[in-house]
This record gives sequence, C-alpha cells and structure tokens, in this order.
Amino acid sequence: MDAVDAIENVELNVCSHHRAEHDFMNLRIAAIFIVLVGSTTGALFPVLARRSTWLQVPKSVFDFAKYFGSGVIIATAFIHLLAPALEALGSECLSDGWKEYPYALALCMLSIFSIFVIELVAFRWGTTKLAKLGKSHDSHGHGLGAHASHGPEGLPSKTEKTVDSDVESAQDTHESHSHGPRSWSTDTTTQIIGVGILEFGVILHSILIGLTLAVDEDFKILFIVVVFHQTFEGLGLGSRLAYMDLAAKYHWIPVFAAVLYGFTTPLGIAIGLGVRHSYNPASTTASIVSGVLDALSSGILVYTGLVELFAHEFLFNKEMMAASNAKLAYAVGSMMLGAGVMALLGKWA
Repeated sequence: MDAVDAIENVELNVCSHHRAEHDFMNLRIAAIFIVLVGSTTGALFPVLARRSTWLQVPKSVFDFAKYFGSGVIIATAFIHLLAPALEALGSECLSDGWKEYPYALALCMLSIFSIFVIELVAFRWGTTKLAKLGKSHDSHGHGLGAHASHGPEGLPSKTEKTVDSDVESAQDTHESHSHGPRSWSTDTTTQIIGVGILEFGVILHSILIGLTLAVDEDFKILFIVVVFHQTFEGLGLGSRLAYMDLAAKYHWIPVFAAVLYGFTTPLGIAIGLGVRHSYNPASTTASIVSGVLDALSSGILVYTGLVELFAHEFLFNKEMMAASNAKLAYAVGSMMLGAGVMALLGKWA
C-alpha cells in the first residue's frame, strides 16, 4: 500500500503542480517576433507574389507551393493534431471515465460531420439563390480557389470547351454592361466559407502550439521545429488564399487572413509567458482543453484536406484529370513531399 500511495502522490504532484520555466527567457521572448516573421511570411508571400506585377514567379512554383501546402495540411491533421489529442485525452491526470471511450476520435468525427453539414447547407442555399438569378451552380467547382470542374467522367471535348468559353465570355460581357463591376456573390461566399473553415482549424492549432512553446522544458528543439512548422503551414494556407477569385474591392480578405494567421502563434507564446507560473500543460484542465481543441481542429483539417484538396484539386478537377502524366506526377509528388516533411517534424513536436 505504501508503494501504491507513493505512486499516486507522484502522479498527483505532476498533475497539480508545475515548475515555471525561466531558462532561455530572452529567447522565449524573441520567439514571439521570430515566429511572427516566419508565419506571416509563409502565409503572405503566395498572396502578394501572385498579385505582383514586378515579381515574376513561375506558375510551376505556385503549383509546388499549393500542392506542397496541401500535403502539409493533411499531415498536420493526423500527426500534429489527432495524435496529440489522443495523448492528451488519455492522460493519467484524467479520471477513468475519459479512458472508457475514444473521445478524441469521436470529437474528430463530430467535427467532420459538422463541417459537412455546414457546407451542405451553405451550398444548397447558394444553389437556390443562383437558380433564382437564372444561373447554374457547379457543385464540384467550389472550395479553396478550385476551378469549376465536373469529374473524370464529364471531361469536355475541344468543341464543348470552345462553346463553353464563348458562352461564358458572352455572359461576362452582358453582366459587365448590365450590372457594372462584379460584387459580392454566392461564389464569393462559398470561397470564404471554405477558406474560413481551413483557417479556423489552423488558428486553434497555432495558438496551442504557441502556448506549449512558451512553457516547454525542451525549448530549443521545439522552437526550431515550430518555426519550420508554422512557416510550412502558413505556406499551405497562403497558397489557398492566393487562389481565391474575388472582386477587386474584396482583395483585402486574403491579406487579412494571412496576417491573422501570422499573429496567432506569437499570441499563444505571449499568453503562455504571461501565465507560465500557474499554467501546467500536464494538468487535468489543460489536458482536456488541449485534447478537445486538437481533436476538433483535426476533424476540420481532415475534411478540408481530403474533400477540398484531394477530391476537388484532383478527382473533380477537369484540368488536372486531362493533364499530362508528368504534371500529375509533379503535383502528387509535391503533395507527398509536404506531407512527408510535416510528418517528420512530428518526431520532435
């Protein structure tokens, strides 16, 4: 009994008390600004580079950034979110009730279904609005800057492409004369919903990473990993933001979203430094909060990665399905490289 009591006392001590880390305080403070630069640069560069008239970035570079970023997002969902959620909600500090059911996986599934329902309702509403305007809506063309597409079974012939192009050109000309400049539309709404869902999941994850970095004992290793992690993740988000097709007066939205992402991890670090004397990442409350948020965020990124990126960028993208084998291999290889690099970083963070 004495040995059992001793073990229980040790576990209680770990879960209830935390020694505030004062090592590398100057570097921990500097991390706020270093991570800010890395995150913001990663997210903002694709947006600004695509709009720049003097910075001629080859399309192949944009394609690499887009597909590499897709791989980063998918690896983040499984390696950097779902795995930590399983660990946090399986912590020894939690009561036995938490160990009787795979809550992390259930929350991930709940998140996936929630995002599905939200998008389903949004697109049904959008389709109804377009029908009232006498226009059609391509159900496979929405999402994170994806081109309108019809899936592999509906690849158009050259004649159909020419006709479609002429019709679309005529429609655009008619709309420009009848209604003036293109303004807020259903397509704008669907794009913002898609990117907003992605950014929401990434932001939750980024704040938790910053909080962990501020109080972690193995600061140096985690700091290096977080800089690369947030830069690559920013690249993935930024490449999606860059391909949003918005009217000119709404061009501030991708820039705002990129800058917002850049500030989230530094904000988490600042909060962590402010509460480092009382915050215990191994405590019951911290384990539950981080586990639940990580699980929900993983569901968001799993849905976004598999549906919006895998399906709409490849299977339902008529341009990609008709592309050469070399281009397809380049895109898939870039995505696998992004996933591989991000998965490797999971060894240290």
